[in-house]
Amino acid sequence: MTGINLVEKYFKNLTDYQKQQFNELSELYEFWNRKINVISRKDISRLYERHVLPSLSIATKINFASGTRVLDVGTGGGFPGIPLAIMFPETDFVLLDSIGKKIRVVATITDELELNNVKAIQVRAELYAEKFDFVVSRAVTSFPEFVNLVKSNIRTNGKNDLPNGIFYLTGGDIEKDVQGYGTNVEIFNLKDLFDEPFFETKKLIYLPFG
Repeated sequence: MTGINLVEKYFKNLTDYQKQQFNELSELYEFWNRKINVISRKDISRLYERHVLPSLSIATKINFASGTRVLDVGTGGGFPGIPLAIMFPETDFVLLDSIGKKIRVVATITDELELNNVKAIQVRAELYAEKFDFVVSRAVTSFPEFVNLVKSNIRTNGKNDLPNGIFYLTGGDIEKDVQGYGTNVEIFNLKDLFDEPFFETKKLIYLPFG
């Protein structure tokens, strides 16, 4: 199972417009990846399994309230921000990356998808001071380093069922990375959410700040 069918396998309540947007991702990324390598060449044929579904794992843990602000740090080719922006059209997303050519691709793809809830910005995270309800990312550095990098971007007065905080996608052995946060941190195994073998070692960390 590939493409939009893989997304629909786990997310049953998509609107027709969301299905259209998710379906368009493959053609857009294939086009831009031939020009600028924003996704690993070996991954482009498995875009939905290796990039879209991991991003959407966050959507299995929280249903962002309308008006929630989410910061995606080190977005690269637009993950997890773009799939989440499709899933939550009433949530505002800012996607950051320090590499200009990647941000230009992200901005173009979001324009093509008419994702009016996304802003793509070229800037280093430590230079960006705006406040958000949640910060999301995919393994840009060690988890403790990431927390130190973005903790000042998280505001504490939340509007969601979960307290404001960080959702961090990673893999492998993360025990040392999270041991300093005690029982405050939650770790979700993606193999419990998705049954494809790719997810066997993948994890989602949630650290509340509210």
